[in-house]
Amino acid sequence: MNRTTLSLLAGVTALAAVTGYASLSAPEASGKDSTEAAAVLPVERTSLLCPSPSTSDLAETAYTSFTPVTKGTGSGGTAELTAAAGQSAEGADKSGKKADDKPVLTAKEPGKPVTGDASGADSPALIGTAEGKSAPGWTVQQTTEVTAGTGRGLQGVNCTAPDTEFWFPAASTATDRTDYVHLTNPDDSAAVVDIELYGKDGPLETTIPDGITVPPHSTEPVLLSTLVDEKQTNLTAHVSVRSGRVGAAVQALDDKLGGDWLAASTDPAGSLVLPGIPEDATAVRLVAFTPGGSDADLKVQLASPSGLITPAGNETLHVKSRMTSAVDLGDLTRGEAGSLVLTPTGRSVPVVAALRVVRGKGTDQETAFIPATRPVGTRATAAENTAKGTTLSLTAPTATAKIKVTASAGTEGGTEASRTYTIRKGTTQNVDLPAPEGLKGTYALTVETVSGGPVHGSRTLSSAQGSVPAFTVQTLPDDRGTVKVPQAEQDLSVLQE
Repeated sequence: MNRTTLSLLAGVTALAAVTGYASLSAPEASGKDSTEAAAVLPVERTSLLCPSPSTSDLAETAYTSFTPVTKGTGSGGTAELTAAAGQSAEGADKSGKKADDKPVLTAKEPGKPVTGDASGADSPALIGTAEGKSAPGWTVQQTTEVTAGTGRGLQGVNCTAPDTEFWFPAASTATDRTDYVHLTNPDDSAAVVDIELYGKDGPLETTIPDGITVPPHSTEPVLLSTLVDEKQTNLTAHVSVRSGRVGAAVQALDDKLGGDWLAASTDPAGSLVLPGIPEDATAVRLVAFTPGGSDADLKVQLASPSGLITPAGNETLHVKSRMTSAVDLGDLTRGEAGSLVLTPTGRSVPVVAALRVVRGKGTDQETAFIPATRPVGTRATAAENTAKGTTLSLTAPTATAKIKVTASAGTEGGTEASRTYTIRKGTTQNVDLPAPEGLKGTYALTVETVSGGPVHGSRTLSSAQGSVPAFTVQTLPDDRGTVKVPQAEQDLSVLQE
């Protein structure tokens, strides 16, 4: 065989090794669609990135790692989180050199959550990798409690997979807000990242036209107010990666209203669901943005326990092209479970959206954010739940669905428990959670679609700080723990001249 043939054969061998069970061939001569025979296999490697949790000396942070049990995995594999090097704090190492390889947290067995903790303002960002049986559906929850100062309250975020594009409607450069975009690079080469900001009148000129360089195995918190001169209450931040990939999340801290992490909205789409507005929300603000060249007109509805309701005075929202739109919806839920459903009134135009939600009154208010999210799909997981203070909210906007919810064993003991629920079309339900028998510590919730749907969901953690109703909300998108691999056979004749 000549050099070209050998090179192609090496590529065939490498790809077959990555997919594990698959081999390569041309489609069958019968003309049958080869995708019909695709095998659904568990992923073999998952990466997650956790941002630096806080700049407060009073911060107490808990990490919880969990992998649901997945059929078809091998017997080996672990999940580990290690500290990122190159913190941006003054005096820290920015060489891009890897930090101490000693894991901050290690998990070996699917089905049982594992915890770690950190204190103070110097806790680093974490870079995580799960392999083998620990990879499919791996979830890490980062929750920080801050008892005083800007952003006091409960700040929670699901550690995210690296990607190349993120949308953050509901960011802000207002005087009382301190918003950072945290960028974490897990790879061996530097990443170059652009941050674009869009206000009520369109794009804003920023101070970083040449992009931000994030060194290898490093993190960069970027203060949004340093990028533009103008103060704007409602912004959309667009993070795009010129080279490499990063994890991104916005830490939104308010002088009076507490704060939380703002996770990225799902990809721009014509219809969006923002699930799990707390029953006792005292103020709800919807922020939306359309990145294309056309305006969007959206019908605004609340999926309540009894069905879809149109909020009086806010029946529709007009979103001008490349301009951030915001509307205050007040105490929208009025003591009931609710989710916001956005659909086009006419022609479908892709949009992104998020909610800023406030609980409490006066000086005892606290804030969280709910971005538009993908459906639960096959399976989604939320870690670090407690016997009290956890709310699971599920909504089925277009079709009735049956959902299975499994509560795992606890971090310190207990036996998993499952229940099945029916979520009626157009409704939102805060479900009564299955209780793990003999629960000790915290546990994970895994949500699976049995039939019908789609279903969207979120999990709320609540922890009172005196008279402040501290809380944080994380959405439940499909964990993408499996991948379709086409069935194939080797045919080396295609390599011959």
